[in-house]
Amino acid sequence: MFTQIYLLRFPKDTSDQPFVYRLVKEYDIEFNILKADILLQREGVMIIELKGSSKNNVGAGLDFLREKGIKVERLAARIRRDDEKCFQCGACTAVCSAAALSIRRPEMSVSFDVEKCTGCGLCVSLCPVRAMEVSLGDDWILSEKLMV
Repeated sequence: MFTQIYLLRFPKDTSDQPFVYRLVKEYDIEFNILKADILLQREGVMIIELKGSSKNNVGAGLDFLREKGIKVERLAARIRRDDEKCFQCGACTAVCSAAALSIRRPEMSVSFDVEKCTGCGLCVSLCPVRAMEVSLGDDWILSEKLMV
């Protein structure tokens, strides 16, 4: 299974259309809405986890969304590590089910592979020195501001 988390931005003229339904029916994609702020005739934002049998069917579903004017951004690209704050404690590796955060041996340093990151944000809230950050727009913010 291929799983990723995405940030979707809906134009106001599309907020009343059943896009998630079409992802399920036409592209065989499972979904989990993590956060949403969508009102009729207003721009909307949704954080959604998409799961498909392959990267291809999820990619086709994302292409469909883009064709309809929805801006799609992979949420993992919105998570970063501030290497100056990080003191390599490894606490984040315990909650990273995607293995995007791992301990490199024998150096005992923590590596972060953004390509493996699903964007779940568990590392952000767990980091004792707040070295992991999440971005909304152009601003980088700490987890307690996003994951409320």
